[in-house]
Amino acid sequence: MRKLVGLSLALVVVALAGCATTGHKNYEAFKAADPHSILIVPVVNRTTNVDAPDYFLSTVTIPLAEKGYYVFPVNLVKRSLEDDGLSDADMVHSASTAKLCGLFGSDSVLYVSIERWDARWALLSTTVTVGLSYAIKDCKTEQVIWEQKETMVYTPQGSNSGNVLGDLIADVVTAAIAKAAPNYMPLAIQANARAFQPAGTGIPAGPYHGLYKKDGYY
Repeated sequence: MRKLVGLSLALVVVALAGCATTGHKNYEAFKAADPHSILIVPVVNRTTNVDAPDYFLSTVTIPLAEKGYYVFPVNLVKRSLEDDGLSDADMVHSASTAKLCGLFGSDSVLYVSIERWDARWALLSTTVTVGLSYAIKDCKTEQVIWEQKETMVYTPQGSNSGNVLGDLIADVVTAAIAKAAPNYMPLAIQANARAFQPAGTGIPAGPYHGLYKKDGYY
C-alpha cells in the first residue's frame, strides 16, 4: 500500500492558477511607509477547514524574513492578542491597525484571509485548491500599502500505461488519496512565493536584505 501511495503521489501534477495582478503595482505608499518590520496577525478563515489558519501561518514567516523584514513570531503574537481580548481573527482584522502596532512595536501589519482551502471530487479526480488574499497596512496611516490575491490548484495526473482497467483503478486510488488527505502546504508555500517575490507585483526588499532600495522599487 505504501508503494501504491508513493506512486500515486508521484503522479500529482501541480497546476498554478495565480490571480496575480498584471503589470506593475503603484509602490508610492509602500515607499513612503518604508516598513522595517511586519506583524502577521491571525488569519481570517472563510472556509470550513478549521485547521487551515494554523497550517497557513506556519508557511508565511520565512518568505517575509527572506525578503529582509523583521517578522514577529506568529504564535507569540496570537497568544498576546488573546491575552488582550482579541481571540477571534475577525476581531483582530477589524481592530485599529495603530492599536495592533502599538502592542508589538511594529511599523506594518500583514492581514491574510483564506478564501479557499478545499479538495473537491470531480469524476475520477480530486482538485485541491488554496485561495488567499493578502494586504499590508502601514501603522502610521493605517492605509493599505500593498495587496495581492493568489489561487493555487493541483489535480492528480491521470494514468496512461495503456492498460485501461489498470489506469482507471490507479486514477480512482489517486483521487481517493488526494480527497482523504489533501496536501495543502505546497500550495500555500507557492502562493506566498507568487505573492511576495515577483518583481512589479511582490514586495520590495526590506532593510535586512542586500538589495534594500536597490531592486528597482525605490
